[in-house]
Amino acid sequence: MIEMKDNENAKENELEKKKKKNVKLIVIFLLVFIIIFAAVYFGSSYLQKRNETPSQSGTTTTSAVSSETEKKVKNPIDFKSLQKKNDEIYAYIKIDGTKVDYPIVQSKTDDAFYLRHKAEDKSWSASGAVYTEAANSKDFNDFVTVIYGHNGYSDTFFTTLHYFEKEDFFKSHPYFYIYTPDRKLTYQIVSAFKYDNRHILNSFDFNKEESLKQWQDTIQNPSSSLKNVREELDKPLSINSKIVVLSTCITNQKSSRYLVCGELVKDEKTN
Repeated sequence: MIEMKDNENAKENELEKKKKKNVKLIVIFLLVFIIIFAAVYFGSSYLQKRNETPSQSGTTTTSAVSSETEKKVKNPIDFKSLQKKNDEIYAYIKIDGTKVDYPIVQSKTDDAFYLRHKAEDKSWSASGAVYTEAANSKDFNDFVTVIYGHNGYSDTFFTTLHYFEKEDFFKSHPYFYIYTPDRKLTYQIVSAFKYDNRHILNSFDFNKEESLKQWQDTIQNPSSSLKNVREELDKPLSINSKIVVLSTCITNQKSSRYLVCGELVKDEKTN
């Protein structure tokens, strides 16, 4: 009798052990399933976000480009038409209140060519054109660029630069504008004054800081009695300033020149 009870107890214990073992297996299975599910869920979320990042970045870039495009200003000059007639036309100058409204040229072979030739078609003309010399680059990034134009041919070319001799006109017309095919350059007129007839680009080495400072001092403090100087500038002159000098003759004064000097204060892209 006792032996039978012992056998029954042994069977019950064995069944109990099997139940516990099965419960453990179920718990382990559930834990493994939860871990795998979590790994798959969070892994897929990470990959989705990572894949979305370039697209979002691209949107930001596009937005920045669009913003940059909106900042472009209108270019009123039809350079394509001008350059079909003469490929040496590379810029255009306008000065409000004057008759200065001309293409700018630079000869590839002869600095004196445009003294007596038209910009439009290179035909001979006593009044010449508005031009620069080969010593200057055509991107207006030189420290000093000199642009030449004739005086005395009615009110054409640089004749009306002499309007700046009048103080009221000088004060009320502070800027001139140069256009290139893709840029609008705004220059604030620092001064306008009578100067001697020396060749500026040959007389100063503007790659030397000392010479550059000397020239900047000259245009801010001209020694001539015929002068107008702007007291307040949008940007004070510095060693990195880009200056354009407009040079023309003075009637019946062969040894003198009249200069209008401007500092680059704004460089805008155009469309």
